[in-house]
Amino acid sequence: MKEVEKLLEDYLGYLEVEKNRSAKTRENYGRYLHVFLKETGVASPRGITADAVRKFRVALARTNIKKITQSYYVIALRNFLKYLMKREYETLSPDRIELPKIARRDIEVLDYKELERLLAAPQGNDLRVLRDRAILEVLFSTGLRVSELCKLNRYLDLERGEISIRGKGDKIRVVFLSGSAKSAIQKYLKARADAEEAMFVSIQKNGTVRGGIIPRTIERVVDTYARKAGIPKKVHPHQLRHSFATDLLINGADLRSVQELLGHANISTTQVYTHLTNKELRDVHEAFHGRRRK
Repeated sequence: MKEVEKLLEDYLGYLEVEKNRSAKTRENYGRYLHVFLKETGVASPRGITADAVRKFRVALARTNIKKITQSYYVIALRNFLKYLMKREYETLSPDRIELPKIARRDIEVLDYKELERLLAAPQGNDLRVLRDRAILEVLFSTGLRVSELCKLNRYLDLERGEISIRGKGDKIRVVFLSGSAKSAIQKYLKARADAEEAMFVSIQKNGTVRGGIIPRTIERVVDTYARKAGIPKKVHPHQLRHSFATDLLINGADLRSVQELLGHANISTTQVYTHLTNKELRDVHEAFHGRRRK
């Protein structure tokens, strides 16, 4: 094994144990960095030069990999270099690697009427429909990520309506269930006859419950009811998270509180919603724009 490959394995272990990063983060960083080592043929920390990095980035740019994904390769490499320098290995300074400029992504948010139609779309009282209605209500009530929703335990204090969530970076936050979400969960759990601990379960065609739900199933649930609701665009679960955030901001919630509820590490991530929801600017416009017109 090359020296740099051994150091990479040490670094991935450091990420998971000392930095308390998730197994998924370790997996992604490992994938990005192994591609870099394979493509450049670097054998030691000293071999990671500005020229090697430049050639790798040119090769990446000529693939069909999205710009945002290319930036993940660069971020992983910069962090690996920081680790090497911290351990006094002679290598390229991470400050010499600039992150690519990424155009701001437009956030897709459901119109409020579309949202209401989506939440009302599951009709019926069989277990699958009751589960799906509860999924939609919980997603909008809490702003949970799909991975977080999949990990919910059925034995929570519904009366209290608070759930402690272990999110990205192993950070703990509290989210809250609306009256509609609590009601939907109660009806769904009342119809359950299985002993599974998962809040949301996979249901076979014959009605048999088999283990906890997976992200792909939640994506299908949202897409299915969006089509039933007559929403003329592809709808994914993350749009309910966006709707949760914009609804709070439009109704006057402060940015820091929304950051906490979403579990964002940096407030800059939450600020992407403000161009859609700046209530003060809207009020200024309504109060002062066109006042001289008759």
